[in-house]
Amino acid sequence: MSQRTLSGPGPEAGGRAGPAPARPGARRRTFSVRRRRSAAAALVLLLPAAFFYVIFVLRPIAYSVQYSLYEWNGIGEATWVGLANYVELVQDPERFAPIVNALQLIVYFSFVPVTLGLVAAAIIRKFATSRLAAVGRTVLFLPQVIPLVAAGIMWTWIMASDGVVNQFLRLIGLGSLTRAWLGDFDTALPAVGVIGAWVSLGLCLVLLLAGMSKIDPALYEAARLDGAGPIREFWSITLPSLRQELAVAITVTVIAALASFDIIFISTQGGPGGTTMVPGLEIYYLAFFQREIGAASALAVALMVLVLLVVIPLQRVIRGSEDT
Repeated sequence: MSQRTLSGPGPEAGGRAGPAPARPGARRRTFSVRRRRSAAAALVLLLPAAFFYVIFVLRPIAYSVQYSLYEWNGIGEATWVGLANYVELVQDPERFAPIVNALQLIVYFSFVPVTLGLVAAAIIRKFATSRLAAVGRTVLFLPQVIPLVAAGIMWTWIMASDGVVNQFLRLIGLGSLTRAWLGDFDTALPAVGVIGAWVSLGLCLVLLLAGMSKIDPALYEAARLDGAGPIREFWSITLPSLRQELAVAITVTVIAALASFDIIFISTQGGPGGTTMVPGLEIYYLAFFQREIGAASALAVALMVLVLLVVIPLQRVIRGSEDT
């Protein structure tokens, strides 16, 4: 028997040769074509969102920057004033006061709800299996689903002269402390801050609970074996593990404080005497009541820059925590 018979029929005997191996260059060309097609498909999907982003975000920002360099009432001829609106914003205490108020509201809108949310999340996680924990989680998250306008109206009634707060103070014998909380020069801004803290608490709680659910229980077991108590576990395990969630919660609530409008407009409208005036409300009054489009645009641009100056460092903290 010949060697060809043993090994099977060759091409000369009518057999079919196996497929030729693909060349490396052909593989690269195929991969490049597929990659270009994927990039083109992604671009097609992004174009509608990019179009609306340019029209409704970038275009208004560009117009605001342009209008901030003019003195214009929105109807007549605009007059070029350069940076005069920005200079007035810095030098005029009445124009700069809303920014100061917004910075003060950061304490109430951000740090207070984040701190309370951290404590509440730790307690709820400790008693996660009880019905009381589920009820507490629902009650604390409820402000997130209530419209801000409704929340402002509700708290206006609660803090009125004959509202629930003053009635409770009279009931326990502290009638001397009663006042119109939203109408007093000393308490109007903290009262508005209480409303903002109440609204933001639910979001902070949900974020922190989600972060706590990702912590490995073995870490707590190891800490207990080493003799660590609940407080030590919180500071050594829980808090460091929530770095990203805390950064997100602080970022969102700080932006809410700087860009606040709804609650203040409903509850105080910037009063009394401008003690609760914030940039968003001041922009509204300047543009639609005083017809100072240039000054309103300058304040809007300044507010945007202020938000970026606060958000960008927080985002760097988030990226830093992910790298580590």
